[in-house]
Amino acid sequence: MTRWKFFKEGDIVDVVAPGYPSQPHEVDGSRDFLLKWNLVPRIPKGLIKPHFLHANEDEARFEFLKNAIQSKDSSVIWCMRGGYGSNRLVPMLAKLKKPKEPKLLIGISDITSLHTFLTQEWGWSTLHAPLLDRLGRGLVASKFEKELHGILFGQETDVEFKKLKPLNDQARNIKLLKSRVVGGNLAVLQTTLGTPWQIDAKKSLLFLEDTGERGYRVDKMLEHMRQAGVFKQCHGLILGDFIGGNEPGSDQSKLKQVFKRWSEDLDLPIFQGLEAGHDVIQRPVPLNTSCVLSQKNGKVLLNIDTGGKA
Repeated sequence: MTRWKFFKEGDIVDVVAPGYPSQPHEVDGSRDFLLKWNLVPRIPKGLIKPHFLHANEDEARFEFLKNAIQSKDSSVIWCMRGGYGSNRLVPMLAKLKKPKEPKLLIGISDITSLHTFLTQEWGWSTLHAPLLDRLGRGLVASKFEKELHGILFGQETDVEFKKLKPLNDQARNIKLLKSRVVGGNLAVLQTTLGTPWQIDAKKSLLFLEDTGERGYRVDKMLEHMRQAGVFKQCHGLILGDFIGGNEPGSDQSKLKQVFKRWSEDLDLPIFQGLEAGHDVIQRPVPLNTSCVLSQKNGKVLLNIDTGGKA
């Protein structure tokens, strides 16, 4: 893995909008948040313009992303929001020469497309963590904002998750597993299948999360992954938050049954309870860094290296 640089006060943060647009007050809130951390927000003029789907035309969104990647005076790229649009930029991104110095990409949801490309093609370590517009709107509890600050500024060298629960015997039988975490949003990862940038989960723990997807759709996406060979040589599945997705006219979801079926059907350890995704708690998940999963007396610990360096 390639390590990113810990933040220092006064560092420039390149802000990009590869997916949906943000409203002017959300842009202002994002700027104010970075200033609160004594960082220098670089939000380019014209970053967001009227478009029927995205924050801007494909070529413009890519140009802003390319400039952020190639800028010599910054080492972090923070996404304004998710939505839809990042995967349209990946073919253009693939034509770029890999920079000599790695940068840290931060974002969730639609940004999974960029995480997957950067970790697999360029070997970078990235961070599945809250988007700027969410932080700017004060939607991240102070406890978790403090955790994120500690990770980015180097006070924390790993992220520890204590609430994982094994869903099958394969998971319950694990005592110690050294691996790395890849993945992100399930629906976005499905869009990588059959492309040159298909998610590679070999010798890795595959982290999955999603929002608003009904049980049958989650089942269908997992089946697509199985048929595409994603689960071959995978170390296991780590399920984050799956919110929404209730059946029509009901307050009930079929996700519990879906995950039960897959825990019985797949010859892989499956764990549930990673506090990451689209729910209220969005803890940072370092991608493409070393991790250790251990289990003792029924308690599961997952420690993930942040990927940062001084």
